[in-house]
Amino acid sequence: MDATTTIPQRLGTAPAAEAVADLDRNSVRSVDRAVSLLLALGNVDSGVGVTEIARSLGLHKSTASRLLATLQKRGLVDQDGQSGKYRLGVAMVLLGGHAEKMLDLRTIAWPELQGLARSVKATTTLGSLEGDSVVTVAWSDGSGMSHQRAARNLPLHATAPGKVLLSNRPEREVIRLSKVGFTPYTAHTIVRLDLLLEELARVRRRGFATAFGENEPDVNAVAVPIFDYHSSVVAALEVRASGNRIQPSRVPELIEAVRNAAAAITARIGGVAATA
Repeated sequence: MDATTTIPQRLGTAPAAEAVADLDRNSVRSVDRAVSLLLALGNVDSGVGVTEIARSLGLHKSTASRLLATLQKRGLVDQDGQSGKYRLGVAMVLLGGHAEKMLDLRTIAWPELQGLARSVKATTTLGSLEGDSVVTVAWSDGSGMSHQRAARNLPLHATAPGKVLLSNRPEREVIRLSKVGFTPYTAHTIVRLDLLLEELARVRRRGFATAFGENEPDVNAVAVPIFDYHSSVVAALEVRASGNRIQPSRVPELIEAVRNAAAAITARIGGVAATA
């Protein structure tokens, strides 16, 4: 009696478990496809048709159509009434803005800042634009301690991070600063507008800035940009040390290390490096 009542229960349990597992797999696959679809739409500017996006993702057209319709109901996707093409919706913009507010660049950059300081055996800084100067939001000497904002702001025209940040600003901003006047901190400080504009053009072309004794007589530095998702420069990553520890001959080695660290930070904040 017990056996005959138990066997059907066992027989009925396995198919039920398999059905649940299949449902889970299908749900995960649908989510993965939806995410892939959103990422694909994020790579186009003028929208894309359902046939094209289905082909690019290897989906059947009807599957892509159903996914797009579901995403459209949630505001994650929008369809142009005339062309019928799809693009990211307003809800994605709101989510992106919320995610951007949640980012703490200093916290995200800290592991790279610390690792870079240890590898090159020099001080590393993370600088951002604040008014007409650079503010150091974090720095590391490789000791493992978390150093927060520095006590003073630094000039844009006489520091490597400043040049990186200034190179991303419109030329009229540089001209405005020149009317206020560039302070000559040392004999090597660039104080002429034409020479600074040439220097900033060089920074944009090379993708890095240097400062050899321009703000402090015996301090040399190199810096590279960190980009946001608009490919705009949001911060500068710098390596600085005394003049005898950073010679011009060491610049290529340092630039490679700083670029790798900056690329990692850029990727972690969802940024896109600008192309030359």
